[in-house]
Amino acid sequence: MTVFARVPSLLSRVVGATLVAAAFSAMPACGTGLRRGAVPPGTAQPDQYLYDKGMAALKDKKWLTAREYFTQINDSYAQSALRPDAMLAIGDTDLGQGTSEALVFAINEFEEFLSYYPTNPRADYAQYKLALAHVRQMRNPERDQTETREAIDALEKFVTRYPQSTLMPEVKTTLREAHDRLSTSDYLVGFFYFRNKWYPGAVERFVAILRDDPDYTQRDGVYFYLAESMVQLKRGAEALTYYERLVKEFQQSEYLKDAKMRIVDLKAKAQAAQ
Repeated sequence: MTVFARVPSLLSRVVGATLVAAAFSAMPACGTGLRRGAVPPGTAQPDQYLYDKGMAALKDKKWLTAREYFTQINDSYAQSALRPDAMLAIGDTDLGQGTSEALVFAINEFEEFLSYYPTNPRADYAQYKLALAHVRQMRNPERDQTETREAIDALEKFVTRYPQSTLMPEVKTTLREAHDRLSTSDYLVGFFYFRNKWYPGAVERFVAILRDDPDYTQRDGVYFYLAESMVQLKRGAEALTYYERLVKEFQQSEYLKDAKMRIVDLKAKAQAAQ
């Protein structure tokens, strides 16, 4: 698949950038007498030649140059054993380039690879890099979280499909980061409700975080403001449970001192009421 052939399947906003990149990469390499991406006459294994040249350019972060070599394999050597690796490498050049347009291209490349080669030994790599293309588009917690959800979906598919992959530790770390981003977004909504004294809304949001993401790394804040909201709603016994969970699960937290004071106070009130 050539650079130009990729354009129709993608968003119209990336067309201009693609045409510029294609025109630039088509220029001849100075001093070689060969167009960049061309194979010298008499080369015994032209696909291997192109792949090695592409990998060298990829290592040097020459994304456009590398992409041209890999694309040449894709277009001219359809039966080559290197073609699947070349498809993955095209996606890697897009990830390396890292612009919003390039990340759209990367998603397209890795999805196509998984469609064409679902049982390829490197399918796990393609699935992970597909997820990374979404991860790199995740927005700050206070912004829209569509890409975060896409990243989580792609990472969870990896965990389900490739349980024996050597990439699993890295995938799980990235998945935790994505879940934290989404939960922080929900936490900010809950805190907004708390700050504006809409305690039922705060409770609902905080409970949902603990239900959907029980391993959220910043759940100490969720415990604290959930308990604080419950105190305001005269649900002291339930609030006590969350203060105690905070103290039990976190040895260090900015909420720890206040949580311990609340526990003492709530227990004293409960005893006085008996």
